[in-house]
Amino acid sequence: MAGKDRVASFNISKFSPPGIVNLDIGDPTIFESYWRKMGEKSSLVISGNQFLSYFSDSKNECWYLESKLEDEIKRLHSVVGNASVEDYYVVVGTGSTQLLQAALYALCPDDGSNPVNVVSAVPYYSSYPELTDFLRSSLYKWKGDARTYDEGGPYIEFVTSPNNPDGSIREAIVKNGQGKLVHDLAYYWPQYTPITSCLGYDIMLFTLSKCTGHAGTRIGWALVKDKDVAKKMAEFNTITTIGVSKESQIRAAKILDLVSDSCQNPGPDNFFKHGQSLMAERWEKLRKVVGQSGLFSLPQYPKGHCLFTGEFSTEAHPAFAWMKCNKEDIDDCEKFLRGFQIVTRTGRRFGSDPKYVRVSLVGKEEEFELFLERLLAIQEDF
Repeated sequence: MAGKDRVASFNISKFSPPGIVNLDIGDPTIFESYWRKMGEKSSLVISGNQFLSYFSDSKNECWYLESKLEDEIKRLHSVVGNASVEDYYVVVGTGSTQLLQAALYALCPDDGSNPVNVVSAVPYYSSYPELTDFLRSSLYKWKGDARTYDEGGPYIEFVTSPNNPDGSIREAIVKNGQGKLVHDLAYYWPQYTPITSCLGYDIMLFTLSKCTGHAGTRIGWALVKDKDVAKKMAEFNTITTIGVSKESQIRAAKILDLVSDSCQNPGPDNFFKHGQSLMAERWEKLRKVVGQSGLFSLPQYPKGHCLFTGEFSTEAHPAFAWMKCNKEDIDDCEKFLRGFQIVTRTGRRFGSDPKYVRVSLVGKEEEFELFLERLLAIQEDF
């Protein structure tokens, strides 16, 4: 029976409870139980007389950056060992999305007669095309897949590592000697991947949402080598939002402080080891379910020596599963799964084959378990 006919005849009533399982957006609520357990340790009281001024440090290139947040960002990277902070400028933004646009603005010449091409290797993060072209800027434009880019002249390449959506470790692709790189390292934390080296790229972007799960706080930060680039990035944030919320910065500093402290604890309160355990458990369950048939497949990841844990055989457990539907008569995996009330993000959004979908693995436990239940039922029926 053809795939679409099988969907039509499938007994949706075998699912319990009914309703849509939305695994499209990577809302990191998986860490909610940890922060509930932390309770008052992670609480913060802000009085009414605090943070009335726009300014934090008028002498700093990022003049609105709270010194406490800068200190805690540098401390955490030093504790984890995932990125160099010595001789780097910190630029804070309203999430890493704002910082991506700030980086584009900062890396383009002021007097450029032609827009600079922006590329990233397929499958690239689905928001790159949209955020690049959203402002219809004359400074830069989206040019697509870095693997097929063969034009001369200046360009900017987004390098996402671990990659969103497929979890792979990435390096720059284009090598024409005239490019500038922005390394999006949102997932380069121990719960998702082994920390194999301390990175030291020119521009490195991180975000609180993927590090600790506090997406609603809307804090991202960039580690920037060049002072002028850092200043221009801060200028972009100044023009667009006149800085970043002081309350959000102070809350982020509190959270990062607690995480760094927890890393001195080998027990269950160690945030990254707790997160690593959660992600490993979910990937183990998912691989077991997918392994029941050949209908779907998942990437395999090499083991590595993690500098943070000291373990030599650490596996990657990405925040997303890049899942492929292998059945020949199913050419659109997202549409196929939607027929079973499972919402994912199609491979088309990532410049890739629609046989692939990105599945968020960082949502609530009940959503994840319901997804596994439905996935198993689909495979049994097919």
